[in-house]
Amino acid sequence: MGASRHSEMETQIVHAVGVGLLVFACIFGAGLLGMHLRVGLPEQHLTAETKDTVRFGMGFVATMAALLLGLLVASAKGSYDTQKSEVTQIAARIVVLDRMLAHYGPETAETRELLRRATGSVISRMWPNKMFQHAQLDPSASPGEVLYDSIQKLSPQNDLQRALKSQALGAAVDLGQARWLLFEQEGSSISTPMLVVVVFWLAIIFLSFGLFAPSNKIVITTLLLAALSVSGAIFLLLELDQPFDGLIQISSEPMHKALSHLGR
Repeated sequence: MGASRHSEMETQIVHAVGVGLLVFACIFGAGLLGMHLRVGLPEQHLTAETKDTVRFGMGFVATMAALLLGLLVASAKGSYDTQKSEVTQIAARIVVLDRMLAHYGPETAETRELLRRATGSVISRMWPNKMFQHAQLDPSASPGEVLYDSIQKLSPQNDLQRALKSQALGAAVDLGQARWLLFEQEGSSISTPMLVVVVFWLAIIFLSFGLFAPSNKIVITTLLLAALSVSGAIFLLLELDQPFDGLIQISSEPMHKALSHLGR
């Protein structure tokens, strides 16, 4: 079971790299295939009119590929920004809940300590230190319900405490909802069929490049660099779609700041 989980975590981390390399192989290979096919084409297929027609068609395909790639980037960036905003909101709600409990009175010392420990646990699970450990966003693994029960057990002695208890319970519910919302959004926001279509269109474009380009080192180097650039963009796109894993991660700074203010 442990070996299987470790393998799953490692697979998720190297997924973006593998897809990026596959995209590079497809589009650069298409460019080399075009150069290979050019050798066997009769001269009547290499006329200026033919080249102009191919350029016109590939320009149309390139425009569609750029638009579709833009949609994928917008989808991944939107999902990243949404989850980043939710993390900030969770951190703010934690601090507000702690201040409510502090104003309630010394009776909440145990509840506030439970909130501090729960926050530390959430940080260690969402941003693990181990390289091949996947971020755990499942709220059921943290003592959120225990915290709610602890607040519920408080016995207010005046109107102020009753109001603070009611507000603290509402804040705890809102905090739990935010955690579950973040968990439900953990899946990928990138449509796999759309990504496949984009790569296919890019491969066609590179095939057309190689079909009418001379076979020399400069052309091959240009195709290589262009393929690296495109595959690098796809890699960054997939990294952006995994905001708690990989290279482009949502910062844990808001949660650490919230933790530093708890118990004061």
